[in-house]
Formats: sequence, structure tokens, C-alpha cells
Amino acid sequence: MTVIHEINTVVWLGELSARHGQRVTLGDVPTEAWDEAARAGVDMVWLMGVWRRSPAGLAIALRDEPLRASFRDALPDITEADIAGSPYCVRDYVVDERLGGRAGLAEARAQLAARGVRLMLDHVPNHVAPDHPWLAERPGCLIHGDQQDLTRSPEAFIEAGGQIYARGRDPYFPPWPDVVQLNAFSDDLRTATVDTLTAIGDQADAVRCDMAMLMMNDVFAKTWGERAGPQPAQDFWPYVIERVRARHPDLLFVAEAYWDLEWALQQQGFDHCYDKRLYDRLVHEDAASVRAHLRADLTYQRGLVRFLENHDEPPAAATLPGGRERAAAVTVATLPGATLWHEGQFEGRTTRLPVFLSRRPPEPVDEELRAFYGQLLPAAATVRDGAWQLLDTTGWPDNDSHRHLIAHSWTGTHARHIVIVNYSGTPAQAHVPLPWPDLTGRACRLTDLLSARTYDREGDELLAPGLYVDLPAWQSHVLTLS
Repeated sequence: MTVIHEINTVVWLGELSARHGQRVTLGDVPTEAWDEAARAGVDMVWLMGVWRRSPAGLAIALRDEPLRASFRDALPDITEADIAGSPYCVRDYVVDERLGGRAGLAEARAQLAARGVRLMLDHVPNHVAPDHPWLAERPGCLIHGDQQDLTRSPEAFIEAGGQIYARGRDPYFPPWPDVVQLNAFSDDLRTATVDTLTAIGDQADAVRCDMAMLMMNDVFAKTWGERAGPQPAQDFWPYVIERVRARHPDLLFVAEAYWDLEWALQQQGFDHCYDKRLYDRLVHEDAASVRAHLRADLTYQRGLVRFLENHDEPPAAATLPGGRERAAAVTVATLPGATLWHEGQFEGRTTRLPVFLSRRPPEPVDEELRAFYGQLLPAAATVRDGAWQLLDTTGWPDNDSHRHLIAHSWTGTHARHIVIVNYSGTPAQAHVPLPWPDLTGRACRLTDLLSARTYDREGDELLAPGLYVDLPAWQSHVLTLS
């Protein structure tokens, strides 16, 4: 099971530099900082934002007053030096020299590998910066416009290097002003993308592809129509991933994906896709909604990335107040598929930091929350082994609070685990029948990995009517059966 820890590289190195009184790059991160990044229960670190950022894109962004207002909201004492530019407005897929360059990244990967942890980096397939080399060297990679387009829709087109290009966009939102649109139907782009991802695979173990669904043939055709030219017979991602894996067969492909296109992207070659649907259910809905989601095909679920926050979503401490965050965290940590944790989530940070910024405001650490995550991550690593199964819960005529529970089991070769979460603000009681017939006639002990409490039960009782649970609001059991 893949467990990813996302780190904002520029912010992280800036804070390490301030703490140690000298410039820290990826090549000389202190040992204890790597130990913290690669903490127990994490097997992949995502160094978000290592590529060269675009000065031209930054200049455009700085003219956007609402964007600048969002910077001030997040960092009231902001200065111009705090605005580094967007890591998703890529000037070139070369590690920023200010972060330590390619040699620094190689040292970072070596430090992680020494701890048994893999490295993930970004790729932005949909757009590039207006000063990216491809505008001059490979113009066939881009969606073009003309002077009439620029005059009629200056918000949707941009002039760069004497040529007019479409600005990058998602079909449901206005164009992004600081980037230029790539053409998913272009043979030249497909070749260039294979080369780019192959180079990333030389430097990392996994790649997170930004807004991956935008490059799918049917989505791209609906977004760009005739401007994209003839639609190729083969979809973008199967073409690209097959050729990259010829060089890097073990490179893990992770897709940022929305619009219920996760299964389609898995079929096109991605190992994992964002599970935004589960995120929305955990933040806005109830246990019944979550259970319905978890009834999906298990092969599909193994290819999802479960998360409570990332750099695009608000911090969990702000959206899931009180015990709800802990209940949601136990849920995502113990499900099949990959898990994504965001830097600052463990400490209870509440500020949503725009990715343009290289500094974040100081916030007090929630020590109780940090201790909770310190227990949860290694416990989840122990639990997620073997075959997973969603479990039923039952109540009685005058008590239907069992509907607030999410229960599931893991059956490994040498261990069995049960996870039960009360995903509600009121107490809940239930019987949870366990799925192991061989418990008949046996004495059993259940040990909670989060509290170390033990419970002795008879196997016949665990089978029928089932394990009796009485959980306060937002509380959980993560149990080992012996």
C-alpha cells in the first residue's frame, strides 16, 4: 500500500534554512528533517514544486489583484520576496538551482531510499509557462490562435514570442492567465511528453500528473474542438505511459483526477487516481454515504488515492473540526488503495497557503493531534495487509445508531484486523459480525492499536450476533485479533 507525504519543497527548505541559520538545499537537508519527512508509516515523499518556475508567468500573476488578495489573506505580512511563482507554471523540467539543482535532488532521493522511502515529483501535462522552451523549439505542441482571437478574447489568448497561443484551461472555469495550452492531439506533444516523463523517471520513483483527465481524447475534444485538429485513434495516456514504462517499468503513475473519470484513467495506465468523491463524502456527508462509496469494485478501490487535504484543498483542521478529523483520518488511513497526507496536516495547521508563496505564517502545533497521527500512521501500516472486506453492522428495534458506523476488516496471512469508526457526532452502538468462521469455539483477544486496550471475547460471540461496540461521537477502534 502506498502512503504519500506531500511536502511544499520551497516552503520546507525556507523553514529549515531559518531554523539552522544558513541556506539549506535538497542536497544538505539535516538528517532529522529527512527522518520527519519519511516518518513511520510513510513510504513515499512527494517533493511538490521542484521544477524551474516561470518569471513570465509570475509577472502575469502579479497583475491579478484577486490573486494578490489571496496571498495577503494567507500571509498578512507578505513581501514581494515571498512570492515565488506557481509550481504549475513550469518554465522547464529542470530542478531549480535555488533548491539544489539536479545533484541536490539526487541526494534527496538517496536519503529517502536509505530510509526505504520512494520519491514522487510533479508533471503538468495540460500547459506550460509562456517562456517555456517549447514555444520556440516545438510550437507544434501548442494550441494556436490568431490576432482576431486575441482581439476578441484577450482573456483566453496570449501573445508570446511573436505568436498567439491559447491560454491553458479547464472547460468548466475561465482560462488560467499565466500558462499556455498544450495540444493533446499533437504527435509532437506526445513525443515531447514521453521524453519529459522519461527524464522525470530518471530522477524519481513516481510521478503525479496534474489534472490528468484534461488530456483524455473525449475531454480534450469537447474542450478544444477543431482547434485541436484530428483526434488520434489512441488516447493520450496509453500512448505516453506505454512508452515511458519501456524505460522505467516500475515508475508509479498517480493522476489528479475529477468528474468520476478515475476508473477510465486507471484503465488507461494510471496506478492511482485521486478519490475526490470520498473526500467530498467525508467532508459533507455521513457514514451511510461513505459506506455506499466503499461498496465499489475492489480492483477500482485499490487504484484510488484517499486524502483529507492537499495543496488544492483547505486544511483538514479547518474543514473537519474537532473529533471529525480523527474519525476521517482513521477511515482513509485504513482503506485499500493509496493514502495522501499533506505537510502541516499532522500539526493541525489551518491556513490554506497559495502554491505561489514560499513562506507560510507561524501557527501553534496541536500536540494532541500530532501524537494521534504519530500512532495512526504506523498502526495503519500494520493493518493494511491481506484481503479487505466491508463489514455489516446491526442494531436493535429501539436503537438504529449502528447506521453511523463504518466497519471493515483485513485478513492477512499472519494477522487479522477490524476497523470500526463512529462517523457521527452522537454515540453509536452495534453488533459487527466478523467474517472468520474458524473462530468457533476459540477464545479471542482484541487489542486496540490506538489505545493499547485489550478486550477478551469468545469466538462464537464474535460470529453471531457479532462484536459488540459502543463508541462515543467520532471515536474509532483499530483492532488486532489474536
